[in-house]
Order: sequence, then C-alpha cells, then structure tokens
Amino acid sequence: MTIAGLVLSGGLSRRMGGGEKGLRPLGGRPMIAHVIERLAPQVGPLAINANADPGLYAGFGLPVVPDIHPGFAGPLAGVLTGLDWAAALPEITHVATAAVDTPFFPRDLVARMSRDLAPGRIVLARSPEGRHPVFGLWPVDLRDDLARWLASGGTLKVQAWAARHDLAFADFAPVTPDAPDPFFNTNTPEDLARAETYLEQRP
Repeated sequence: MTIAGLVLSGGLSRRMGGGEKGLRPLGGRPMIAHVIERLAPQVGPLAINANADPGLYAGFGLPVVPDIHPGFAGPLAGVLTGLDWAAALPEITHVATAAVDTPFFPRDLVARMSRDLAPGRIVLARSPEGRHPVFGLWPVDLRDDLARWLASGGTLKVQAWAARHDLAFADFAPVTPDAPDPFFNTNTPEDLARAETYLEQRP
C-alpha cells in the first residue's frame, strides 16, 4: 500500500475575503507551507488541488491539479481530483487529504488513519470539536463511484457520500489540555490572527 497526499486549496475563500487562502502569511510563510511541511513526510507523492493560476504555487515544487468537476463543487470535487491524479501513479492505493486552512493538524495523521484501513473503507478524522471530513484517507478504487455521485447533481456534502461506503473514524485530541483543537481552521482574518498566537504553542 502506498498513500499519496493532496492539499485541498480549491475553494473560493469567501469568509477570508477571497483570493488564495493558502497563500496568506502565517508566521512569515504562506499558510500552505505549514500544511505541506506536516503532510509531506506522511505520504508518498504529494500534490496541491487549486483552481487558481498554477504559477502562484510554482515555488512549492509540487504538481497543481485543478478540479476535474466544474463549478467549484467543494471538497468532494477536490477528493475526486486527487483520486484521478493518483490513479495514474504506480502503486498508489489511497489518497490522504488535508485542508490548506488547517495548519496545525497532527503529524501522525496518516499513520493513525491507516490503522483502520480495510478494502474499500474511507477513514475520516475526528476530534472533540467533531468530524473533519476534509481530512480523510480515500481508496483510489472509489474514484468512479464518486464521479457518478457528483455527476448525479445530489448533495455535495462529503459525509453524505462517504456514508454510502464502509466508513471509520480516527480520533485525535489536543496535544495538551489547554491547546486548541488539532483541526483548528482559519476561515476568517480573525482566525488567522488566532493562528499566529497558536503557532508558537504547537509542536
């Protein structure tokens, strides 16, 4: 089994004021740099799912794959894009996804999600704050099923599609009792300011 990684950065970032959220500075670096730094050691091949000019991400040295499903269909479109990209790579069985606006996710995310793997099973992250369906481990074999789901025009909710399959959860907790949730995400400028204060606190 070989797991590829995908940073999901294909959204419109409306609550952040638009633009490429992952390129906003955090601790003197683009936020996506923090995400790549955490995810890269956990996976094999790694790519960025983004719908903007790929040149904006050229400095990270990774493939940039835009949504193959039209219309900014949300994280599920990013997952499908990742599965389609990974299907062309040798020996890749799963894709691990991480959101570009969640820079403090666990450094053992993929290893712990992998504990519950079984044929055809999707594994999603969960913490005391709830489920985090954009942090998942997705079998490449489900690519065609997801493509049909998106083409059907039904709900775009990640968990609605995932629930049609064998689904498990990997549980994560804050590293210390006073630490933020490991999947704290930066949806707004205020969240980004909070992330700056968390940056020195997190391992």
